Amino acid sequence: MQSSSSIPSPMVACMMMGTTNVQTAKQLYKHLLRACQKLPTEAQSHYRHHVRQGFNSHADESDPNRIQQIITRALQDAEWVLNKYADKSSKR
Repeated sequence: MQSSSSIPSPMVACMMMGTTNVQTAKQLYKHLLRACQKLPTEAQSHYRHHVRQGFNSHADESDPNRIQQIITRALQDAEWVLNKYADKSSKR
């Protein structure tokens, strides 16, 4: 697990995921909701709720460095969840 001091910039994280357009909280929110559509139907509502809760819990964040950390971590977490379900579907 990475420490907060070694978290890559959001641009690096986006490039690792094959996307380069997530730079703001609004873009992240839209990206994550779209990623939920790639999940199995029974899991989509759970992760949409999780995205909304995360967005609401960090809505008052004003430190640009902290926002970048949150974006990076959210992208990493989304990639992990998508891979988790991709692995499950490939094992069937």
